[in-house]
Amino acid sequence: MNLNHTDDAYDAYDAYDACPARSVQQETAVGAGAQLLLLALLGTAIGMGTAGWLTGLAFAFASWAVLSRALHRSRLPVFGPANRVTLGRATLVGGVTALVADSFRSAPPVSLLVGLTAVALILDGVDGKVARRTGTSTPLGARFDMEVDAFLILVLSVYVALDLGPWVLLIGGMRYVFVAAARVWPWLTAPLPPSTARKTVAALQGVLLLLAGAQLLPRAGNAAVVVVALGLLAWSFGRDVRWLWRRSRVPAAPATAMRELVAR
Repeated sequence: MNLNHTDDAYDAYDAYDACPARSVQQETAVGAGAQLLLLALLGTAIGMGTAGWLTGLAFAFASWAVLSRALHRSRLPVFGPANRVTLGRATLVGGVTALVADSFRSAPPVSLLVGLTAVALILDGVDGKVARRTGTSTPLGARFDMEVDAFLILVLSVYVALDLGPWVLLIGGMRYVFVAAARVWPWLTAPLPPSTARKTVAALQGVLLLLAGAQLLPRAGNAAVVVVALGLLAWSFGRDVRWLWRRSRVPAAPATAMRELVAR
């Protein structure tokens, strides 16, 4: 009888432990549902073509799959309010992605694309503050936020490149080139010190690309805006790569010396 009671206790514990996991995964399902609803609204409003639908659906599925896997591996107990804000931003980015894909067929309403992008950029400054105020900052949340930002910049680069040329793609692709290079040179994966300049440059990329894509300026003005964005981004990445390279050249302190230093 004692053994049976023990088994029952373990079963109850496993069920309790599984509840937070199920709750967290349900959040991703809600996000996927919101993405599908937004696509349906966009499709009805502008008569979105096949490319827009397929791209939007692919984004929704990929986001759900990647986030679900990351949550499962991190065993995050709760999704948290900050991640909900980021998930909302990801939904808007999915809508922007669908509109940009559809723009290869016909130009989407600029006001609609600008509106979705502007809200996504504004919310970029919200999720971090929410995480800090609620004490729910996590490495997964920071990575989720960063990936959504990077993909939005890539999509905006594609949209602006349709008018100004493929060189604009350097802005959206620079971060992904950096990640690929880190697989060849592991010293690029070292943590970087906090930098206000880096954060400012990253935030400006979306604003400047949105300005160029809003068609408020003449073509030469849009080109100048994008050149400024590219120059700032190249400076930021170059500074970080230089710092990482210099750090990699500094020999690690011997273990004995470190022990003596600690002993003092």
